[in-house]
Parts: sequence; C-alpha cells; structure tokens
Amino acid sequence: MADSSTQSIIIGAAPDRVTAVICDFARYPEWTEAVRRAEVVEEYEDGYASQVRFTIDAGVMADEYVLAYEYAEDLSRIEWHLVAPSKMQKAQRGSYDLVGNQDGSTTVTYTLEVDLSVGMLGMFRRKAEKMIMDTALKQLKRRVEATGAAQ
Repeated sequence: MADSSTQSIIIGAAPDRVTAVICDFARYPEWTEAVRRAEVVEEYEDGYASQVRFTIDAGVMADEYVLAYEYAEDLSRIEWHLVAPSKMQKAQRGSYDLVGNQDGSTTVTYTLEVDLSVGMLGMFRRKAEKMIMDTALKQLKRRVEATGAAQ
C-alpha cells in the first residue's frame, strides 16, 4: 500500500454540521468538483451509508469505484476503504477525524492512501495527493460554512 498523506483544516462550524455534510453522499456532485455521481448502495440500520459508489472525472483521472464506510460511535471519525480494485485504483483507505474546538469551529484531519493501478513516480503521486486533499478540504469547508450561513 502507498504511504498515507494527511492534511488538516479548520471549519467554522460545529462537528455535527461538518459530519452532516460529509455523510450526505448524494449531494457530493453539488459541491465536489471531480464527483459526477455518488450513490449510496448499502446502509447500516441507523441510516448511515455503509457502501457508496462514486463516479469521478478529474480530467486526467476518471474512475468508478465503491467505498465501504465505518463510523466512530460519536462520529468523530469516518473512515473508508475501497471494496474492490477499480480501473485506476488497486486500493484506497482514508479517514476524516473531527475535533470540536472551544470557539465552536471544527478541526478536520483528512488522511488518504491510494495505490494506483497505473504507474506514477513517487514525487508526482505525492503532489497529486496533496492537490486532491487540499481541494477536498477547501470544498468541504466552503460547503459547510455556506450551509451554515443559509440556516
């Protein structure tokens, strides 16, 4: 498996609002640029998604894959892994760790490791991972803070 990359961001909202946006997979295409479609294919008894099929198109990388999700009891950690290899990925593991701050904001730490089916030099892979994570966190922040302003 590839080395994992980690990045954090502070979002101006409580952890429950951040979690609500992360777990609303059907709406990912509305705010995540690369996601063309996200479909919950299986749920746990509590209604949280256990498996989600994603169709992405990030220019040089287009793929369709299914991720299996697990949640901490208090929803402070949401983690996932690739169910089966896809056209572009042999494996994927990731997580969001959410920590509420005293000022009402949330620190979100995103960890991701992807093992691609296509060869890529380590330097380019790390740069691509950093760009993916940076974009994902900024888009999450924008979505959460925009939905909070609308309430």
